[in-house]
Parts: sequence; structure tokens; C-alpha cells
Amino acid sequence: MLRPGLLTKGLNSTAASLATGRTSQAAQSNFPRASQLSSSAQNARSLSSAANSLAHLKSQLNDPTLITAAGFIDNEFISTADSGKHFPVYEPALNIYQDPAKGTEIASFPDMGIKETEMAIQAAKKAFPSWSKKTAKERSTILRDWYNLILENEQDLAKIITWENGKPLAEALGEVRYGASFFEWFAEEAKRLYGEVIPSPNREQRMITIRQPLGVVGIITPWNFPSAMITRKLGAALAVGCTVVAKPASETPISAVALYELGKRAGVPKGVIGLVTAHHDTKAIGKHLCESQDISGISFTGSTAVGKMLLKHSADTVKKVSLELGGNAPFIVFEDADIDKAVDAAVTTKFRSSGQTCICVNRFYVHSSIKDVFGERLREKVEKFRVGSGMEDDTTHGPLINKTSVEKVRSHVHDALDHGAKLLTGGKESENTHGYFYPPTVLTDMNNNMRIANEETFGPIAGIFSFDTEEEVLEYANNTRVGLAGYFFSKDVSRCWRVAENLQVGMVGVNTGAISSEVAPFGGVKESGIGREGARQGLDEYTQYKYINMAI
Repeated sequence: MLRPGLLTKGLNSTAASLATGRTSQAAQSNFPRASQLSSSAQNARSLSSAANSLAHLKSQLNDPTLITAAGFIDNEFISTADSGKHFPVYEPALNIYQDPAKGTEIASFPDMGIKETEMAIQAAKKAFPSWSKKTAKERSTILRDWYNLILENEQDLAKIITWENGKPLAEALGEVRYGASFFEWFAEEAKRLYGEVIPSPNREQRMITIRQPLGVVGIITPWNFPSAMITRKLGAALAVGCTVVAKPASETPISAVALYELGKRAGVPKGVIGLVTAHHDTKAIGKHLCESQDISGISFTGSTAVGKMLLKHSADTVKKVSLELGGNAPFIVFEDADIDKAVDAAVTTKFRSSGQTCICVNRFYVHSSIKDVFGERLREKVEKFRVGSGMEDDTTHGPLINKTSVEKVRSHVHDALDHGAKLLTGGKESENTHGYFYPPTVLTDMNNNMRIANEETFGPIAGIFSFDTEEEVLEYANNTRVGLAGYFFSKDVSRCWRVAENLQVGMVGVNTGAISSEVAPFGGVKESGIGREGARQGLDEYTQYKYINMAI
């Protein structure tokens, strides 16, 4: 039987190139084509009805009760919306059996609105006094139990991520474990929410500060990390005593529902966590969360444009806002760098999740003396990729999330080529391709007039620019209104300090592309956001300081 998300065994096999013109033949051999699917597609179509149903997806899990097509309000799963409407959830890798412009529907969720959002807010408001009065150890125990349940169900949770997001199963499993680490971390940090004793200038007064939870917070999460972005916010908020109303991305609500089911099993009390599922009223719900006087804080991960809008909506109620927004990450390779080490880091830092992460490299700046060598070695690595369904064992890279994403990536590549870039590999999908796939692509001879220099691509495109001096490349790297992450490679210790301090970003990887960790503060500068997530600093976004002066 064809598993959900499982394309044919021949999907990733190497075949004669169909590409001409700008398309790299080597990359095309690794790219899924309809011609490779013809032998099994007929049988698959007969199973498509079952494969598209949530019931069929459940049958593939060790614990089918993990998922249901519902929101979660006041400790109950709500499968209908006041609007009477539902919205579809698609699997981005399995749209070979339906209209290629739409994808394959795998679930239908209640399309909630302001009414359900307000219900969740009031339930969280009612639960806040008792939850905030629990001891740090009591809250820690619940988070730890939730963490353990996630690990016990990690295989199922990974499958769910792959179904709705498309990333390879191994990568999805990594996300589940990464997401769980925030519950483990904040379970411990809950017991370390320290105040401060201030030496008083007055002998008859004692001064201290204590930290208290904000209250009810609204969190809005993206589709590219449907599990980890929820846990990173929920863990910190719950640890300090806040209650939460969450709005997951409409592309990937199933992972959120599974997490909430485990939270319920872990003993999270009634009303403490709410989940509003919606598509058509997404903007209205975000606005309502920001403008509600019963919401004390907003945490959002997503685009800079939406983040600015939420910040404006929150102004009238002067609430605390935490924003993790878009990036345009530079990756600098100096002439003294270990080229092989830099190439290996480039592969993971650029192409993880098919380039759909906020800290993905967007601009490669390579010293002119080694640019060609770096480009050739990167091309060799990329042409070994296997693009296809995330459920296939040999798949290294999955699809993009939707048609709009594919079109944006395509337009960035075409723009670069039109302005003089040279194609090393990839560059154009076959016209016979089905699915939201785009071939991993490497371009060189880039210049600052190209869109990739100024816009976040959010796709599997590596564009290589050249430079000659340290001063020049820092000017290039910092010439943007965003500043989330940056990376560079050099063996010169003095240069490492200088460049790390002068890159205008919130996070820097020096001779590494792996910077994410639950113990380190995650966040950006300029228009890449406000505040930090993870680490001990993550608690700051959900707490406020109270100063107490006591006369004796």
C-alpha cells in the first residue's frame, strides 16, 4: 500500500536529463518527474481517496489518538467553527494525484474566527490566577512530563511534520527533538526565575525586585517549524506562569494539535493553553489578539511585514511584543578559510528544509581568489541531493510549502540569470514535474542589482558573490534593513573577533553553520525582530519586574 507522502520508489532514481537551456542536466537527474511515476500512479490514484483522509493518516501512527482535526479551547477539542466553515490542509509532496496547483488534501480543520479566539482568551484569563500561583516546581514537573511524552511519541510526531510540511523524515525527527529540548530547558529555568536584592542607600529601607508573569499571552507560529516554534514559545510562557492562546499556521495545524493532546495528557490544567485554528480570518484573529485588553503579551515568528503590522496593532494597548522576523543572512568565506569545512556548512545552512528557515543563508560572499573553487565544490555536493517525498529513505530534500513559494524561488533565479549570473547547477524544474518542488540551485557571478541580494528567497538557491577586502564584504553584508543571523569562515583569530563584532546581526556563526540551541538566545536586530527566545533570556519576554521597597 502506498503510504501517505510516499512517492514511487523510482522517484529519486537517476534518469537521462530532460532539461535544456538554463537547466542543469546533473540537477535534473535528481529531480522528481511525472515520467518516473507513470508505472505506479495508476495504482496510487485508486488509493488517493484513502490517502487523503485523516483516518488513513491516523492508521499510519503508533498512536492514532494523537491527532484530530480540531482547535483546543478550555481543555476540549473543538471540531466545528461558528462560521460553519473548514479549511484544507495539504501535503506538499503528494499532489501528483490531483490538481498540481493545489496539492493533496490530507485534513480539513475548523475555520475559526473572533468568537472562538475570544472564548480561548477568556478561558486562559480564568485559568491564569491558579496557574500563576502554582510553584515553579509544580509547573516544572508538568513541562518535564510533557517533554517525556514528546520523546515517547517522537516517531509519530515526525511523520506528522513530514505529511503537512514536506521536510524529510529524518529532519522532521530532528525538529521534534529540538522542539522538545525547549520544554526540558524551561522546565529547569522555571525554578531559576530569580529576582534581585538591591543595596539600599537608606538604612531604614530594603529594596528588592521580583519577576512576575505577564498574564495571558497570544502566540502566532509559522509553518516551517510547526512543532519547534510552538514549544519554544509555550515552554517559556508556561514556565513563568503565563497562560496562552496560540494560533498555528493554517498550512501546518496537525503538529500543534498533536502537541496539545500530549499537553493534556501531561496534566496542563483546564484553560491554560488554547489553540485557535483558522485560515480565512487569520488577519482578524491576529489583530484581535493584539488589541485585546485581556492579552498582556504577543509573541510572533514570521515575516517582517506581518510583524510590523502586529506591532502597530499592539500599540494602543501598550502590550509587550516579542518578534522573530525575516532575515537575509550573509555567509562569508575569507581567503584563509578551510574551504571544505565552509562548503559542508554551506550545504546544511543553506539547504536545510529546502532553504525554508529564517536563518538560512541568503547571500554567499566568497573571496575572489577562492570563489571558483568554492562554487565547484558546492556544486558537487548539491548534485548529490535527492529531492522527493520526505517519507522516502533516500530523500535528502523535500518540497517547498506551496505554489507561491515555488514561484518566488523561480523568479529569483530568473532575475539573477537575466542580470548576468552563471548557473552551476539546478535552475529550472522540468515542465513534467508534479509537486511543490524546485531543484536545489547554485548560481555564481552574483551582483548587488539582483533580487537575491536584497530579498529573502526562502528556497533552495545558493547565490555566490565575490569580494576582495574585509571592509568591502562587511559593507555588503550589513547593507540590509534586517539582521537575524550571519556566518563567516576564517582561521585568523583577530579577524574572527573583528568580523563577529561588526556584523549587524543578532547571531553569528564563526566557522560553523549550526547556531540553534535551546540554551542560546535566538533573535535578531534591526527589522529582524524584538526580544530573544530560548536560553535564560527567553523568560524575559513573558515576565515583568516588580520593585518592592520595604521600610523597617
